[in-house]
Amino acid sequence: MNTTWKAWALCAALALPLYAHAADDALVKRGEYLAKAGDCIACHTAPHGKPFAGGLPMTTPMGAIYSTNITPDAQTGIGEYSEDDFKRAMREGVAKDGHNLYPAMPYPSYAKVNDDDMHALYAYFMNGVTPVKQANRESDIKWPLNMRWPVKFWNMVFLDKGVYRDKPGKDVAWNRGAYLIQGLGHCGSCHTPRGVAFQEKALDESGSAFLTGGLLDNWFASNLTGEHNVGLGRWSEADVAQFLKTGANQHASAFGAMASVINNSTQAMTDADVAAMSRYLKSLPSAGGSGGAAYAYDAKATKVSLTRPANDAGARVYTAYCMHCHGVDGRGFAPMLAPLAGNPNVLEKDPSSLINVTLNGTEDLVIGGIPAAYPMPKYASVLSDQQVADVVSFIRSGWGNGAPAVGAGEVGKIRKVAVK
Repeated sequence: MNTTWKAWALCAALALPLYAHAADDALVKRGEYLAKAGDCIACHTAPHGKPFAGGLPMTTPMGAIYSTNITPDAQTGIGEYSEDDFKRAMREGVAKDGHNLYPAMPYPSYAKVNDDDMHALYAYFMNGVTPVKQANRESDIKWPLNMRWPVKFWNMVFLDKGVYRDKPGKDVAWNRGAYLIQGLGHCGSCHTPRGVAFQEKALDESGSAFLTGGLLDNWFASNLTGEHNVGLGRWSEADVAQFLKTGANQHASAFGAMASVINNSTQAMTDADVAAMSRYLKSLPSAGGSGGAAYAYDAKATKVSLTRPANDAGARVYTAYCMHCHGVDGRGFAPMLAPLAGNPNVLEKDPSSLINVTLNGTEDLVIGGIPAAYPMPKYASVLSDQQVADVVSFIRSGWGNGAPAVGAGEVGKIRKVAVK
């Protein structure tokens, strides 16, 4: 009996480290999933750079700043961060040495992330990420605007340090979606307009400006409320989920920074989490937009112009460069080729995204390792500012879109700063 007990005890002692290691692996794996939900790699990886080593330039009104090395390298990364240091950086925007991070780091959103998820993220970044020795790059912001101490006062005014709390009266899926959208997903960082102090005008659905769209880095991040024309009013929950999983649906296709979000983040999320995010977004009431009449498809006038394009400068460019993909009817071949008729990005008052995507094309969407078959090509070297203005204006007025025309000067401004 005693021998049997000793044998059992020995087996248990040998198994204990294996169990602990398995638990650690599971925690790291969960942290990896959460890091994808937060799309950390997109901002903290420079073009052709090593994952999470930083160096990606980000445009601000004061000059470019560069993302930091968040690998576990002890000298140049966050390898010396304790878990409390990590949480403070994530939630309060304060580095281990005490200096304030610029609020381009979305710590006002990450402040909502709960302790369990912070613990898993820390485990992943310390144990699941390859260390890279790469020094951080100073910003291009000139003195005295580059001083960081004013950020302390910014935080006092604009930072809410409370983690997300489930809203009473809302179901589990709605609360999960709200937590992901407002927290790790930090959707408001791009899709909510900024105030004079570069603060998001709202951090959740209690503010009328929340997710009503915002201009960032020469792209206009679209309205995600229930607004009929420029928002998600005509989208179903299934449409939203399809877009988050694949980057395209019957209404629109991803471009700009959103293509990176699809590639690195949302396509890797579980169906349940994507459904929860869709549920939450579709619950948001209509806000923003121009207040115009609801979009209604009308191809008559556009069809006449395309039949006789010689009489219309925009139609001439469209028939030469656009019609073979987006169609005479403007409906494209969704989801492979984006529709232009009724597309929320086309109807948006701010034409920045439409100009930018015409000049620069789109980053390849890579879903399940397979690149999209028909990415939007670049036309910056092919079309003049006036030709881009003509075709964009034609598209914005065609098929019942009814959006304002664009001038060559607007195209020139974006070409100057955004064309690679």
